[in-house]
Order: sequence, then structure tokens, then C-alpha cells
Amino acid sequence: MSGLFSILGATATALDAQSQAISVASNNIANVNNPDYSEEVASYQTLGSIETPQGPQSMGITVSVQQERSAVLDQMVQQEASLTSGFTAQQNILQQAQSALGENITNSSTSSSSVSSVSTSGLSAALDDFFNAFQALAANPTDSGQAQTVVQQAGVLTDRFQQVDQNLSQVQAAAESEAGSDVDSANQLLQQVAQLNMQIAAQESGDPGSALALRDQREGAVEKLAALIPISVKEASNGTDQVSSTDASGNSVTLVSGVAVTNPLSISAGVVSAGSTALGLSSGSIQGELSAGAGAVQTLRTSLDQLASQVVTSVNGAYNPSATVGGNFFLASGTTAGTISVDPNLTAATLVAGSGSAGDNSIATAVAQVADKSFSTAGGDSIDGTIGNFYGTAVSDIGQALDTVNTQVTDQTAVQTTIVNQRQSVSGVSVDQEMSDLMSYQRAFQASSEVFQVVNTLLDNLVTNLGAISG
Repeated sequence: MSGLFSILGATATALDAQSQAISVASNNIANVNNPDYSEEVASYQTLGSIETPQGPQSMGITVSVQQERSAVLDQMVQQEASLTSGFTAQQNILQQAQSALGENITNSSTSSSSVSSVSTSGLSAALDDFFNAFQALAANPTDSGQAQTVVQQAGVLTDRFQQVDQNLSQVQAAAESEAGSDVDSANQLLQQVAQLNMQIAAQESGDPGSALALRDQREGAVEKLAALIPISVKEASNGTDQVSSTDASGNSVTLVSGVAVTNPLSISAGVVSAGSTALGLSSGSIQGELSAGAGAVQTLRTSLDQLASQVVTSVNGAYNPSATVGGNFFLASGTTAGTISVDPNLTAATLVAGSGSAGDNSIATAVAQVADKSFSTAGGDSIDGTIGNFYGTAVSDIGQALDTVNTQVTDQTAVQTTIVNQRQSVSGVSVDQEMSDLMSYQRAFQASSEVFQVVNTLLDNLVTNLGAISG
């Protein structure tokens, strides 16, 4: 009878093991579309055997559950996600900047970009129209209609300068706002990682590596964090993750240690700090937003200020060569893109085409020729080259920067996809495989159940017969 009881016990452990395996396969199938989930695998281990008068008797089997997760691939996914997110953030800001110009920019994947003359709403067209109006006035210096056109085009030009500068300022403000919002999101994720660390440590205190669902959640939070800032992650012996970033010198700065956020993030004047330490961000959406706003967009705004200064100085010099007080065309103090404006004393009635007798067009001609003059910063000018060429180069630079980041986004997305697919081949759930395993577990469960029923019947019959004999 002891042999039957031993078989019954071993069969009971087999039923329990197969039931757990069925649960694992079912859970895998249920999470097939969960991006943070890694496949769980049921592994069988024998409980050994004992010696009995009837010979060795099996003690049954048990099941342990592990995740099919690669720490190396997880780290690679985090790094690639950070790079992709940084390039994508730059792309978004530069697209906004290009739209803010109101120009048709012909982008080339080979070498350069150029301003298309098709646009009628950009600064390029306003500059052309302004100098063309003076050219027309030089041809008809006594025509009041032409004088009115000059003043109107001057107003359009100054409005266009101011509008473009305002648009670009808004792009920079949006980039800073998005970076601030991402910093808030990063702090929330740091808190989430710390809380999950606490839950994992508590659950795994007596069973290391058992908090599989919590570990999946933590990995998902870490990867979202990596898309915001570059991080490194190291797991401690108690199962908690230490999350770190780096300062400008490459020194490690701990953000999460155990169950606590040691250095929450903050942002001020375009600098992101962890606690009191300024971080040296090299990737992530925060870095992309800040670098685009303070880099290419600010460079474009600076170029427009230089252009506005050159236009004001050169046109005033041609229109008012003797520097007569109150005789300027543009307000002398408005030498930036945001402040350029027509002198308040200038109207169509006060506009002059020449300094001599009626019909003199010397002033109008001199102003019109400013458009073709080549300037040099080495000679004290604000720009190099002609006004049109300088503006074209400034716009081409932003177009080329966008071209470059478009390529970076495409290439980096392909790299990230490759790494994610590699991890998916390790950690991902195959429905076909799980269905096959599920059927295998179910058959094993049914077979164990039948054995259990047979042994149970034998024991029942044995007890009944023994009772009859003793009676």
C-alpha cells in the first residue's frame, strides 16, 4: 500500500506542475501584444527519489518559472531608444523652424538646400519686392504711386522680419516647454522605478527572481525613461535597479538607488540638473529639444538679426548719406529682426527719390543698388556677401540641418528596430509555440489525472477488501 501512496503523491505533484505550466502558457498568450512583457518559461525539476522496501520511489516533480530576458539586449534597447528619441525631437523642432520661415526650401539629400523663389509669403520675397520697388521708383522718380508702393513694401518687409523672428521665438519657447514637460515625465518615471524596486524587493525577499510581472513593468518604465535622458541601469543583489546618468565630465550621477529617488531632475535656463549636479545629456528627447532650440534655431535668429542690421545700416546710408537728423528711412535704433521698423517721419509724401531737382533718382538708385552690394564682416559689415545670398545661406543651413537629422532619424530608427527585433526573438511570445506547449501540458495533465484516478481506485478497492477480510 505504501507504494500506491507514493505513486499517488508523485502524481499529485505532476498535476500541480502541469497546472502551473498551463497557467504560464496561458499567461504568455494573453500578453502576446504587451510590449513590456517578456516570455515566461516553465522548467521542470525532479524532487528526487527515496529508497523504500519496494525500491526507489519518485517524490514527483516541481516547476520553476523564468523570464526569457537578456540584460544585454535590454541595455541596447535603452541606448538605441535614447538616440532615436533625441534625433526625433530635433527633427520636430527643426520642422517647426522651417515652417516658421514661410519659405519654400528645396531640400537635397546630397549636398545643400536652397530657397525657392516660388514663395510669396517669406522674407526672401519681401526683400526682393522692397528693392524692386526702389528700382521702379528710380525709373519714375516723380510718380507718387511708386512712392506709395515703396512705403508699403517697406512696411511688409519690416512686418515680415518681425513675424519670422516672433515665430522662431515661439519655436524656441515650445522646445523649452517640451523639455520641461519631459523633465516632469522623467521624474514621474524615476518615482515609478523606485516604487517598483520596493515591491520587487519585498516579493523576492524569500524567492529571488520571482516578481516577473513587476520586473516587466520596471523594464517598461526604464525604457520610457531612456527615451527622455541617457541612463545606465545596474541590478543589485536584492533585485532593485540602480539608475544613473552622467554629468558634463562623464562622471556617474545616481538618480535612483534602491527604493529612493536620490537626485530628482530639474531644468533651468536650458540646463538639466540631477539634484545640484548639471547633467551632460548626449541623447534623449530632452537633449534633442534643447540642442535644436539653442543651436540651429538660435543660429538662424542670430543670422536674421545680422541681416536686419545690415539692411537698416545700408539703406539708411544710401537714403540719408549726409546723416541728416530725422532723414533716415528705417528707425536707426531698430537693428534686429524683432525691432526693425520704418522711421516714423517717413511717408509717401516725405519720401525722396533724389537729392537734386525734380526727377533726380540718385537716392532711389543708390538704395536699389544695396541689393547687389557684396558686404564683408572683415570690413566692419554685419554680413558676408549680398543680402540675398546671406539670407539664402541662412535658410539653406536650417534646411540642411533638417536634411541631416531626417537621415539620422531614418538610420537610427532602422538600428533600433533591428535591436528590438533581436530582443523579440529572445523575449517575445510566439503564439504558435505557446499553443503547441499548451496542448502538450494539457495532455500531460490529463494523463496524470488518469493515473491519479487509477491509483485512487486501487487504494479504494484495497481498503474495501481489507475491511471485508477483517470483518
